[in-house]
Amino acid sequence: MLTFVGLGLYDERSVTIAGRDAIREADRVFAEFYTSRLVGTDLESLEAFHETDIEVRDRAGIERDPEPILDAAEREDVAFLTAGDTMVSTTHTDLRLRAEERGIETHVVHGTTAQTAAASLTGLQNYRFGKATTLPFERAHGGDGVPDSVVRVIEDNRSRDLHTLVYLDIKVDDPHWDDGDDTYMTADRAATLLAEEFPETLAVVVARAGSPNPVVAAGTLSELAERSFGDPLHLLVIPGELHPVEEETLDAIADA
Repeated sequence: MLTFVGLGLYDERSVTIAGRDAIREADRVFAEFYTSRLVGTDLESLEAFHETDIEVRDRAGIERDPEPILDAAEREDVAFLTAGDTMVSTTHTDLRLRAEERGIETHVVHGTTAQTAAASLTGLQNYRFGKATTLPFERAHGGDGVPDSVVRVIEDNRSRDLHTLVYLDIKVDDPHWDDGDDTYMTADRAATLLAEEFPETLAVVVARAGSPNPVVAAGTLSELAERSFGDPLHLLVIPGELHPVEEETLDAIADA
């Protein structure tokens, strides 16, 4: 069997009880942390908490060479771990399909995601979120400013009064990214880039969702660009037209 386990948002304790049990019962445990990370912990702490060894694979080791994982899952019970939920944002459907094609039984143990946390922490209604997008570092997409694709997603959602969840780029452990470069896109940097397209647009920052002390702050993108929001992970929400209850909530908890 190959069991996909979402570890949740922040540290080794963010996993569900079902996820913890699946990890402890597995014969081998693999993980990837290139799509997202648990910034409140490290590999040693994860292994100690789950009382197991964890084999970390890079992007190539998951997407181009998944055979060691699949070979193991043909003979043993294998757990595959990611931050968040393995089938939301950090989607590993391809790995699951490869397993099914080889007759390997698969199972998914869900974890809390940034998508659900963004709605919960901001008070913005979950069913009013439209298509999400990711804002890359400028050098990562080879251009200046914000990619047209990101602008189109935000504009399309706003035209339908939908909120946009903007994930921010992560380049940790990317072999093509210089060590001297920032590896986490911060919310203030993202707001600076987006303010060029949407200067007076309301936005909401969510920092360190899932931690004991998450930050939720609202303001125009130009205002948020002048602030610092501390350690990663950060994300941004660009709201559509607000419901009165959403307005009240942002005013009360995000100082809108």
